[in-house]
Amino acid sequence: MAQQRLPVIVGFGGVNGAGRVSGHHAYRRMVHDALTTPERARTLASLAQLMGVADTADNERFILDHTLIRRVENNHFDPDAVGWNQRLTATGEDQRLTFTLRRQQIPGVIPNNWIITPLSASHVTVQVQGQLDLLLPTLREFEVKAAGQLPAGFDPGTLYQSRNHPRGLQMMVYAASDALGSLGISWDTLQQRVAADKISVYAGSAMGQLDNAGAGGMLKARYNGQRVTSKFCPLGLAEMPADFVNAYVLGSLGATGATLGACASFLYNLRLGIEDIRSGRARVAFIGSSEAPVNPEVMEGYGAMGALASDKDLRELDGLAADASPDHRRACRPFAENCGFTIAESAQMVVLFDDALAMELGATVYGAATDVFVNADGYKKSISGPGVGNYITMAKAVAAARAMLGERAMREGGLVQAHGTGTPQNRVTESQILSATARAFGIDQWPVAALKCYLGHSLGSASGDQVTATLGIWSGGLIPGISTIDALADDVCRDNLAFTLKHTQQDTQEQHYAIINSKGFGGNNASATMLSPGATGRMLQRRYGAQGWQQWQRANESVRENQRDYDDAMIAGKVAPTYRFDYGVLGDADVSVGDRAMQVGNYHIDLDLANPYQDMSVGE
Repeated sequence: MAQQRLPVIVGFGGVNGAGRVSGHHAYRRMVHDALTTPERARTLASLAQLMGVADTADNERFILDHTLIRRVENNHFDPDAVGWNQRLTATGEDQRLTFTLRRQQIPGVIPNNWIITPLSASHVTVQVQGQLDLLLPTLREFEVKAAGQLPAGFDPGTLYQSRNHPRGLQMMVYAASDALGSLGISWDTLQQRVAADKISVYAGSAMGQLDNAGAGGMLKARYNGQRVTSKFCPLGLAEMPADFVNAYVLGSLGATGATLGACASFLYNLRLGIEDIRSGRARVAFIGSSEAPVNPEVMEGYGAMGALASDKDLRELDGLAADASPDHRRACRPFAENCGFTIAESAQMVVLFDDALAMELGATVYGAATDVFVNADGYKKSISGPGVGNYITMAKAVAAARAMLGERAMREGGLVQAHGTGTPQNRVTESQILSATARAFGIDQWPVAALKCYLGHSLGSASGDQVTATLGIWSGGLIPGISTIDALADDVCRDNLAFTLKHTQQDTQEQHYAIINSKGFGGNNASATMLSPGATGRMLQRRYGAQGWQQWQRANESVRENQRDYDDAMIAGKVAPTYRFDYGVLGDADVSVGDRAMQVGNYHIDLDLANPYQDMSVGE
């Protein structure tokens, strides 16, 4: 069997409710109370820069209170006064209703029951015979008031010329720029070493861009008496995060796209990147997702399904009075007595190299992403209900870890990042799946983390949150506890599992792999196998030998120095997102096509392709 390339994680970036992802800052916010004093100070400094506040002891409480899950803040919308249009039917005396209009406001198609009489050069009188149906702009209290939101005061659109981009695309520009900066290797260097068609970008949004600057604005503009702009439709597309990264951050000419699988979408895209690296179709892969669903329309859709934790449900759960305010920080309670998930916003991106490129350039090895298994549920009664496909993905993911690491490491050195949404159905079904998998493979006390208790459920980006936090766990050794719960629910299966209710310290040398689990509406199940830096390093040493490993270590010293410099500059607020509008645009004159190779600008692309079906060839 031909030697396959190992997809090595060499960079990552983004932002979620815990802050900036690179440098493990978002991870450290989740375990803030267990950090050393220097770690805590640096993470607070990173958050202070994002939030536009001074990094002082007086602001520490504000920073902590205005990150992670919390009450929806007014930069999104006021949950006590959400705008909507109430239907009214007006009737005048004797079934005649009279009012005055400006001539410009006369509708293009005049209703049959209107009689219009000129009043002046600028106005007319309208008499309606019978009823007049009206939509009255008014306000109402929103049932759901908790969400996982980016740190208060952080607005990615102010960091570059965002030109009314939807929030999800603004976040993706920030995440891609952060991932690029985290590499410690310049993009120009990479482009000199890697052919243009050997770079892949896979990123999307499960929901698309549904705020007022995207598809949301397009769908409701006419109903609100506004104009549909030329940007609404294209910027609302679900694959637009990848398009933005290609067009404005990387200038990539390689493979691109987005595979959508509801809440498993990030892992679906990770699967594409892994396949590209393993097969040799790409040497570099940028994998991302961006989701910005904290708006009344999206939240009302999930709320109508009974999927979100409403204030009423939280009060009933905690036995509070009807006029009491629930603890929004504890809205998401995975594997406990709970009442629904908490929606969140997040943009995440990881960068994969093949192992040879990582060794050549001295890239920092954060781990490896070796497999993503995807299986549907088969026939379903409810499109949103859980099914059996996740049993298959979990079993395959653990089997893959065993095949690479052996029985002992598989049984003793693993971690599960549970989907852990905070719904009654999830706590039962996922715990049963995890328990059955652990039992089948002889794993006892398998550590289970559930990060949505801190971050909320960022839909298509959720498994991206899990992936980048896992890299933090492997760096710091602390598994974040499920801190919003006091105890597991009685119907949660606990056999062979170790749910981490409190932060748990592990020996980083004994951590070998993690399984990232994700379940999506419609039966979209995905489980990813990731290898720790230690396990990945041992594999690389075996392939490249002691001399090759020492050469990588020497090359990695300058890369790590660059990474430290980047993190320092980000905390100091000296780095702006990479956004290259109308930069280096190539046209027809820049393309030269031959039969064995082609040139696109400065990029050489090989056309001397091998026949992958040589044994079936019928050519001359």
